[in-house]
Amino acid sequence: MSAQNSAGIQTLLDAEREAQKIVQQAREYRTKRVKDARSEAQKEIEDYRKEKEDEFQKFEKEHSSGNKKAEDDAKKDTDGKVKEIDDIGKKSGSKVVEQLIEAASNAKPEPPRGRD
Repeated sequence: MSAQNSAGIQTLLDAEREAQKIVQQAREYRTKRVKDARSEAQKEIEDYRKEKEDEFQKFEKEHSSGNKKAEDDAKKDTDGKVKEIDDIGKKSGSKVVEQLIEAASNAKPEPPRGRD
């Protein structure tokens, strides 16, 4: 009977080792699946981020072009006004300087008049 018990114990030990192998394989499979899921999720996040970044770049390009045109128009207007002021200064600048010198050297102070 002890040989039979010994054979039964050996069978149980073999079954336990087999069960441990199966559990280990299941853990490894689960770990692999979790890693794969993480990798896939990270890829999806990166793809989504790139998509949104591309959308933002497109939006910014479309809307900044209008601003660029407005800036160019404003610069052109400003440059024209500056040139106009320079031309006026060149034409009558010396006359204005003479009038300022004349006014400063021949000052005739008057008391302020009350308002009526």
